[in-house]
Amino acid sequence: MADTGLNKKKLVTFDGHEKISALKAAAKLTDFGERQNEANELLAEAIAALGDRIASLEERQNRSEEALQAIAKELSAFKKELDRVRLSEKLNSGTIERLSNALRLAEENS
Repeated sequence: MADTGLNKKKLVTFDGHEKISALKAAAKLTDFGERQNEANELLAEAIAALGDRIASLEERQNRSEEALQAIAKELSAFKKELDRVRLSEKLNSGTIERLSNALRLAEENS
């Protein structure tokens, strides 16, 4: 995530409770308003950056979920194929054993 530059010092918009004369009040109020605007801009940038980061993470999560679904589908197909091969192996083993027994019996009878 981009560094937004937020820190406590940048977000402080009011710097004290000292007594302000009537002549300085307008200047202090203007200073406070400018600081508050700067803080608001920094916060808005930080919020926008977080929104972008969230969108990026959601997109990444969606891609990960799609990849996991594809892997699960492939794994299921692999399991079916493996079960088919195991069954074929059992059937072939049984056939070989029967043929072997038939040959042995034929040799014994000849």
